Amino acid sequence: MHIPDQESRGHTLPTGLYFVIGGALLSLTVLTVAASYVNWGEVVGGGFATNIFIAMFIATVKASLVLLYFMHMKYEDGVIWGFGIVYPLLLFALLVGFACIDLFLRVVPSGTVAPEPQAVIESVPPVSAQLP
Repeated sequence: MHIPDQESRGHTLPTGLYFVIGGALLSLTVLTVAASYVNWGEVVGGGFATNIFIAMFIATVKASLVLLYFMHMKYEDGVIWGFGIVYPLLLFALLVGFACIDLFLRVVPSGTVAPEPQAVIESVPPVSAQLP
C-alpha cells in the first residue's frame, strides 16, 4: 500500500533481470546434476570429499543468487545483513560446535566393554512373547 507524501524505501528491478537469474539457476541445476555423474575424486584427486565440495560450492552460488536477487538482500543495509544472515549463521555454528563437543568428549568408563550387537538383539524377546 502506498502512503502519499512518504518517502519510499522500495526498489524495482527490471523483469529481464529475473529471467537472467532464473536462467542462471536453471543452468547451475543442470551443472549440479551433470557433476553428480562424475567421480571428481578420481579426476582431480581428493577422494569422495571432492564431490561433496563441488556440490556444496554450486549450491552456495545458487543460494547466494536467490538471497541477493529474489529476496532483495542486495539492496539492504548492514543491520539487516547482521541480524538476518550473520547472526543466524553464528547461532548455527554455535549449535553445531556444542553438539560436536558433546559427541567427541563423551567418556566411556574404563573397564566396561560395549556388548556385541548380536547379543543385544538376541536378549530382546520377540514382540509375540510380549503380548498378553
